[in-house]
Amino acid sequence: MAAEAAGPGPAFGPGDSPEGPDADAPERRRKAHGMLKLYYGLSEGESGGRPSGPDPLDPIDLNGAHFDPEVYLDKLRRECPLAQLMDSETDMVRQIRALDSDMQTLVYENYNKFISATDTIRKMKNDFRKMEDEMDRLATNMAVITDFSARISATLQDRHERITKLAGVHALLRKLQFLFELPSRLTKCVDLGAYGQAVRYQGRARAVLQQYQHLPSFRAIQDDCQVITARLVQQLRQRFREGGSGAPEQAECIELLLALGEPAEELCEEFLAHARGRLEEELSALEKELGPSPPAPDVLEFTDRGGSGFVGGLCQVAAAYQELFAAQGPAGVEKLAAFARELGGRYFELVERRLAQEQGGSDNSLLVRALDRFHRRLRAPGPLLAAARLTESATEIVERVARERLGHHLQGLRVAFLGCLTDVRQALAAPRLAGKEGPSLAELLANVASSILSHIKASLAAVHLFTAKEVSFSNKPYFRGEFCSQGVREGLIVGFIRSMCQTAQSFCDSAGEKGGATPPALLLLLSRLCLDYETATISYILTLTDEQFLVQDQSPVTPVSTLCAEARETARRLLTHYVKVQGLVISQMLRKSVETRDWLSTLEPRNVRAVMKRVVEDTTAIDVQVGLLYEEGVRKAQSSDSSKRTFSVYSSSRQQGRYAPSYTPSAPMDTNLLSNIQKLFSERIDVFSPVEFNKVSVLTGIIKISLKTLLECVRLRTFGRFGLQQVQVDCHFLQLYLWRFVAEEELVHVLLDEVVASAALRCPDPVPMEPSVVEVICERG
Repeated sequence: MAAEAAGPGPAFGPGDSPEGPDADAPERRRKAHGMLKLYYGLSEGESGGRPSGPDPLDPIDLNGAHFDPEVYLDKLRRECPLAQLMDSETDMVRQIRALDSDMQTLVYENYNKFISATDTIRKMKNDFRKMEDEMDRLATNMAVITDFSARISATLQDRHERITKLAGVHALLRKLQFLFELPSRLTKCVDLGAYGQAVRYQGRARAVLQQYQHLPSFRAIQDDCQVITARLVQQLRQRFREGGSGAPEQAECIELLLALGEPAEELCEEFLAHARGRLEEELSALEKELGPSPPAPDVLEFTDRGGSGFVGGLCQVAAAYQELFAAQGPAGVEKLAAFARELGGRYFELVERRLAQEQGGSDNSLLVRALDRFHRRLRAPGPLLAAARLTESATEIVERVARERLGHHLQGLRVAFLGCLTDVRQALAAPRLAGKEGPSLAELLANVASSILSHIKASLAAVHLFTAKEVSFSNKPYFRGEFCSQGVREGLIVGFIRSMCQTAQSFCDSAGEKGGATPPALLLLLSRLCLDYETATISYILTLTDEQFLVQDQSPVTPVSTLCAEARETARRLLTHYVKVQGLVISQMLRKSVETRDWLSTLEPRNVRAVMKRVVEDTTAIDVQVGLLYEEGVRKAQSSDSSKRTFSVYSSSRQQGRYAPSYTPSAPMDTNLLSNIQKLFSERIDVFSPVEFNKVSVLTGIIKISLKTLLECVRLRTFGRFGLQQVQVDCHFLQLYLWRFVAEEELVHVLLDEVVASAALRCPDPVPMEPSVVEVICERG
């Protein structure tokens, strides 16, 4: 057992020595243990899975470097019983076998690697021997080459210096030859028109001739060249002044003259003067197109011609000027800017004159396309002519045209609204002239509302073209802010709504002015139209405008509530005026019927007067007319005897009691006193009270005005007995029919009571007719 615990089996690696197995056994075990730890990547404290706590000098530590088998065995024999010793032996044998197997595997694997490394080293030694031989041969060849190079350099040294000198002499002779041939070359170039080549020759020789002009020969060449150069300058100026060639050739002439040393200031003036002439020709051609004799081209064609002709020429002039006269600095830039401002102003004036001819047109698409091209073409010279501010001027023109178009569309909406009103007037008058029934008020209202709304949408679509994404000027601050908010929303839409309200209110003038000739049905229709605008249309139109024109301007705008309040006030005024007009019509009939009759000598009444029947008929017609546009409204609860009053108002004991004191001459109390006492206890009737937006309120106002007029006319007349009885019959007839139209039937009772009472007060012989007779006459009538 001790021998087995002393170490592993007899396996050994290639590097181990077979001699002295007993002496080398601990060393071999330590090496094997270290190799295992290295292979498995274990640290000193991780080997065997044990903690690093035990003392490394402990002789009984199996994994320690100072393990002593004898001490370990003695300790086991002393401390462990026999069974535990047997178990320890079995476990130790198992561990030794496992370690033996691992050791053999590790050794065999490393052995293969060592063999492979040995072969590799052997091959490297052979390869390096061949490489050393080749390097030796290369060094020998380089030495030979160096020796030959040195010998060649030494041999050619004298010849190289002579060749260099000869080459210098040759170059100098060629320059001299060029100088002596320069006059003839210049003359030939001038004769052939090769002005650029002549200027290049002159430029090459100028410095040399200037430097050696003190030598006679060079002085003669310089004099000849100056004469030829003067002739060249004269021909270049002549060619430039003729102007037969294009702008590039003109710029080339100026460039050659500058290269020949001509004054830049003078050439600049001549260049701009010549460019002015060509551009003025373009402007004259455009101005002729605006003349009255030839038919003017459409605005798109006009802007295309101006852009390709004038603006294109101006861009070429600016580019050539900056290329030729860039050395003049800010003064030259300002001169070019003044030149562009002057001619650009004339061009803008022509464009505005042509655009003014389009203000009456209805097609915005062609105009916007023309403005877009006009603006795009003037953005091209922007960097070249920044000081002239042509782009800003073009943008201002586009903005002015946009404002004018907004005004044009606003005027168009106003004209369309007036046209709708004219159509309504004609539709209302046509049935009366032809004797047939025309369209109803509801149909006319629907037609007017739809026509106005369609015109508004068409105007919004037309002006929306100015803000389209593909338009070059749509991203300008004006079209992204002020145009949308103050121009379209406030100027066009809000302006038209307010104009419509003002036009409608103008029909509310007093009689004898504009309102005197206004059909009452038109007033009623306009009132309903404004009320519909207040309830829904205004909010819809402004919402549509805000959605189409995304307003990015913070300027204050008119709230929807303000416009709705204005429209409601207009509707109220129109409806009130309608009540007054219709009440005036009925009042005129009643007034004439009272004033034209002799009430003192009238006959005993046998029927209801025709005017009272006409009043009931007209009131019924008004009720039908108002019912087409307005709701019924709310009436107060009728009294239980309403049906009886319908047939016999004055037959009830209440009515007999009411009129008995007034109509009985032998009454013990004064009738005037009784009438005044009765007025004290009756509610005051406001004839011109505010009218609400329903049929009952409208009819109540008309009937109050009519009956109040009747009352006032009766107070101005004197009645006989039969005259009083006729008034009694007429009032009973009105009572039979008018109570159903008003909000409160008591109002009709009170007013008619006052009419009969006033007639009785103005009658010397106030004898009323029996109620039964009155009922019979009214039923028969």
